[in-house]
Amino acid sequence: MEFSEVIAKRYACKKYDGSAVSDGQLQAILEAGRLAPTAKNIQEQHVYVARTAEALQKIDQITPCRYGAPVVLVVTSNSGAAFTYPGGSRNSAEEDAAIVATHMMLAATDAGLDSCWVNFFDPQKAAEVLGFPEGEEAVMMLDLGHATEGTGPLANHSSRKEISQTVTYL
Repeated sequence: MEFSEVIAKRYACKKYDGSAVSDGQLQAILEAGRLAPTAKNIQEQHVYVARTAEALQKIDQITPCRYGAPVVLVVTSNSGAAFTYPGGSRNSAEEDAAIVATHMMLAATDAGLDSCWVNFFDPQKAAEVLGFPEGEEAVMMLDLGHATEGTGPLANHSSRKEISQTVTYL
């Protein structure tokens, strides 16, 4: 699939048919995340794969937004290990995790899967339920699977501002 097709085809899937994600598909998605750029290439993010019934039950304790997905990737960051920007007022932890997650989300579409970026959860509860090491915080979850037949993007999916409203040339 051409990259422009991947971008156009991807949408937030809200209903999965429960059919399996193949090991090959999952590995391709995880590899896309592994290859994603991070500040200074520190790669402080971590990806947790929930695909067993027990792990998915834990995800369901954290968020109502699994939508029946058979796999959920939880992307965490560690601000203590991330690159700190000049001035010391912020670091790259969350943006690094978001870059990794975006690569995986697009790789899912390329692999023939549907996905949903989930941010409706309490990061502290996620850390407790999933047992993250000290310093790790969940940035997002990525539902993966095959959409139920007839499922598609929400009505506002294609609504976009004009580029002149979102881009300024300096």
